[in-house]
Amino acid sequence: MKLLIISLFLGLITNVTWMGDFNQATAEATKTHKLILINFSGSDWCGPCIRERKEILEKEAFEKYASDHLVLVRADFPRQKKNQLSKEQTKLNEALADKYNPDGKFPYTLLVNEHGKILKQWDGFPDVSPEEFVEQIAEFIPTK
Repeated sequence: MKLLIISLFLGLITNVTWMGDFNQATAEATKTHKLILINFSGSDWCGPCIRERKEILEKEAFEKYASDHLVLVRADFPRQKKNQLSKEQTKLNEALADKYNPDGKFPYTLLVNEHGKILKQWDGFPDVSPEEFVEQIAEFIPTK
């Protein structure tokens, strides 16, 4: 009985993975025919970034949709020493920022296709519900 309950509970958990390498994300998006959502964040200092993560990107409605339709990339720029990223990850994030966020906006979220073409951008905190955020993304997903 315990095993059944645990199995059911684990089945309800949505498994979304935020990648750190845009090149890997592009390869995955090409293979799976998904769009890429890029989130530029200052996870330990940017209030609106933290809000976006907690109020939209970590909510079930977004995670459930993303697991089926998106490849997720987070380019994080933490400031506190305890949260520093590896040198390799920092280089990847800086290269991605040079390409897509040269003005250093935070939060800054982009929806791009597998070729890197920007389809939609959210400059600052998207003041919408997770469901409305998903609806905005869904406009760019072709229906089969």
